[in-house]
Amino acid sequence: MTELLTAHQALIDWAQKKPDRVFLNQPVDGMVRTLTWGESADASRRMASALLGLGLRPGDKVAILAKNSAEWFLADIAIAMAGLISVPIYPTAAASTISHVMQHSEAKAVFAGKLDDAESAATAIAPDIPKIAFPYPTMDCAHQWQDMLLRHEPLETLHRPAKDDVMTILYTSGSTGQPKGVVLSYGAYAYASEAARLSIDAGPDDHLFSYLPLAHITERTCTAGPAIYGGCEVSFVESLETFQRDLKRARPTIFISVPRLWVKFQSGVHAKIPPTTLKILLSLPIVGKAVARKIRGELGFENCRHYGSGSAPISPLTLKWYERLGVNIGEGWGMSETSGLSCGNIPFTANRLGTIGVPVDGTEIKLSDEGEILLRSPGLFTEYFKQPELTREVFSEDGFFHTGDRAEWDESVQAYKITGRLKDIFKSAKGKYVTPVPIESRLSGNPLLEQICVMGSGLPAPVAVVVLSETAKYLPKGDIKSSLQATLDKVNARIESHERMSNIVIVDDEWTIENDLLTPTLKLKRNKLEDKYARLINQQLSEPIVWESWQAATARQH
Repeated sequence: MTELLTAHQALIDWAQKKPDRVFLNQPVDGMVRTLTWGESADASRRMASALLGLGLRPGDKVAILAKNSAEWFLADIAIAMAGLISVPIYPTAAASTISHVMQHSEAKAVFAGKLDDAESAATAIAPDIPKIAFPYPTMDCAHQWQDMLLRHEPLETLHRPAKDDVMTILYTSGSTGQPKGVVLSYGAYAYASEAARLSIDAGPDDHLFSYLPLAHITERTCTAGPAIYGGCEVSFVESLETFQRDLKRARPTIFISVPRLWVKFQSGVHAKIPPTTLKILLSLPIVGKAVARKIRGELGFENCRHYGSGSAPISPLTLKWYERLGVNIGEGWGMSETSGLSCGNIPFTANRLGTIGVPVDGTEIKLSDEGEILLRSPGLFTEYFKQPELTREVFSEDGFFHTGDRAEWDESVQAYKITGRLKDIFKSAKGKYVTPVPIESRLSGNPLLEQICVMGSGLPAPVAVVVLSETAKYLPKGDIKSSLQATLDKVNARIESHERMSNIVIVDDEWTIENDLLTPTLKLKRNKLEDKYARLINQQLSEPIVWESWQAATARQH
């Protein structure tokens, strides 16, 4: 039996083989601070000593509340080296969520880093909890990262866990209710990280870009894990404002994103080159290649050889748009409970575009009679922390996990295609069930639409509530209306009669994490959106394409 290689041992191994090679690139005040593998191993071992010096004991939980940074990687490794259990918390989490996670996990210390609202976050942490500040502006902390490194010698004896020992507890962002604690073992993390690394063939010559929340499984096992196991270089962002500059400076060879951001990038391109003009340019043999290369360079992708998308379904039309630019995005699927990537069109295969491909090595997938994905693999979570009944509910007797996601098998390309969540299906007034995700996917082919939620429980027909993209801001409302009417007619002609939409409603506010309409991983909070717009879509809408503000004015007149 092969001995378990933990992430912290993998870091030590690379530090011994390539001590002077750059591992982490951290932008600070416009400059880049680098850490070699040797320096990273030394800092992690010192911080492991420091944590034990606080009186923490093996098995204790330590939270990490911070945006991505080099120190986030090293703190996570240090926690494992000391035999402690990491509990990442989304840096965008509300104080109530932070408080819940800290108390439910029984965390006995917390690392604090870059936060949008450090003052609010601080109120959620009990005064007696030791707080360790990463070297950035953050909440008041009794302990400082650099001071702790200087005061402690590197830990000599590192934790040697069994594969079933608990490594981390991830609190799922969730679209409803309090987040659940997903318990992952060292074995599950190692399997998932290596499966992802093999899928993208990541090695020492690769450069990854870390900006999706490290509190989420995708970044943890599709960026951090492969980087540490594969000996890759990693760059971070300094802030949201410097994102594009940091990405262009890093020039990654592997880039993973989520659908919302791929659409944002697309809108940015369209803001500079109108969609019709771009389509004509790309159709020209020589000019098209030059334009595509120029756009890739402007986005920071001049060295990129692998692109991925995950966390939520992405429209095949968006993928085809990127394919014309030479950006071949492999769609992946997974969950916190499966330790991340479990199925993917990776490496990218053109005829499987719009599918999630096939399971990674070692993972088994089958579909229930309802089309639910059932999964079994070495990467499955151990349990929901302190929720034994819920844990029992989601596992079958033969060890398959009920994911709650629906899919279908596309025989023509031998791949799985996601059709939505079981709980997202709603019933119209006609008594027919409607699955919104495939309809939203069809609508998203219109570049004027950035966010889409199809809803209509109890209504005579579904309604698409949408947020316009940056591209639309430069167009007259008459042009927008004509474009969306054409899209509505086209989509309705291709779906079942009971799924056909009566209206597209353009709303005023963007849906964000801050206004609680998106999860930290940018998924729609459908229940919140339905509550917010229930009154709007339940009234008699004046036309097939309406603006929220216009409809409100019309309603007042009547």
